[in-house]
Amino acid sequence: MKKISILCALLTMLCSCGGYKTPERGTWDTILKGASFGAMTETSKVAKKPIYLGAGGKTLEQQEVATYMSALEIELSDSLRKPGIQITRIGGDALVVMVRDAFMSLDHPDISSDGADTLNQLSKVLAKYDRTYIEIAGYSDAMRDQNSAIAFSFDMAERVALFMAQHKVKPVRMFVVGRGSARPISDQTNIGRLMNRRVEIRISPVTR
Repeated sequence: MKKISILCALLTMLCSCGGYKTPERGTWDTILKGASFGAMTETSKVAKKPIYLGAGGKTLEQQEVATYMSALEIELSDSLRKPGIQITRIGGDALVVMVRDAFMSLDHPDISSDGADTLNQLSKVLAKYDRTYIEIAGYSDAMRDQNSAIAFSFDMAERVALFMAQHKVKPVRMFVVGRGSARPISDQTNIGRLMNRRVEIRISPVTR
């Protein structure tokens, strides 16, 4: 009996050490409370600012922005040296582009084991550089049904947002949006379709 008890304890430990699992859908609204569902535009950032400040968010002085964002970009580049991930700058913002296969299972909508490691590293950097807004935008390949394309892309973005929210990135900083098959970055060959299925994370400084 003692051996059986020890074996059961070991099995329990092994199960508890399993990979990340997306929470039940019924809890998503609670986990992402404070997030905005829509594009991060100059207008939406202005509208969000009182909510952000009310939740304890901090701002940057204009003269601090360039140094702050350069340091953020360096840490992102150092943390995310993996296939399928690209980091660039767009104006004063930083952009992380992740193809779907870099963070999700091939035939399943959940975050993969490697993807959990990637998103964990990303979340650590974003939690550190917290004087920023974050747009999490999902994109699909070309689909006949645009409603399906938007739903598919939004689901990807929302799952990434959920992971981040569970790893110390405050939802009040987030804008979550699905853009369907808009803005393809490759053709519609088999490889190109996989590249077009992606999530883009745009990080924008919050100034005083």
